[in-house]
Amino acid sequence: MAETKAAPEGKRPARRVSAAPEAAVNLDATAEALQAILPTVYEGVDVTFGVAVDEVTVVAPAGLVPIVCRIAKDHELLDFDYLRCLAAVDYEDRIEVSYHLFSLAKRHKMIVKTNVTDDDLSVPTVISVWRGADWFERETHDLFGVTFAGHPNLKPLLLYEGFEGHPGRKSFPFHEYTEY
Repeated sequence: MAETKAAPEGKRPARRVSAAPEAAVNLDATAEALQAILPTVYEGVDVTFGVAVDEVTVVAPAGLVPIVCRIAKDHELLDFDYLRCLAAVDYEDRIEVSYHLFSLAKRHKMIVKTNVTDDDLSVPTVISVWRGADWFERETHDLFGVTFAGHPNLKPLLLYEGFEGHPGRKSFPFHEYTEY
């Protein structure tokens, strides 16, 4: 439930949103089998494994993302041939970039995650792994300012040329408005 606190005269009250409850982990048999083989598949690669609700996650340093993704696509036990989505979340101290993967043949799914900070907002592109990453990376660049090193065409996709700022970030200033 959202709480409000008193606001100065003429201003809208600020809203404090209480933390959402943790979602229960609910892996099906396919996801549990995937989770069991990942340590073997990624042996020697600097990654950590986890679970987010009903999906297995692999967290990697930004520089290893193309390697982790190439293994995910080419390894016979994984066969992640479909990049469902590339998303970014601004946590204010970092931006998390998530690659949502699916195997059409094996019917399992996984998320590859990496974190970047304002000190270095760069992740190597994965266009050589999935051609469909092109527009996802351009959208993430527009909205969050993440640069995808090696991307052949990071021109704006959603915003016009010369747009100032990144509207997906929490720090982006939105104009005050009055509710009627």
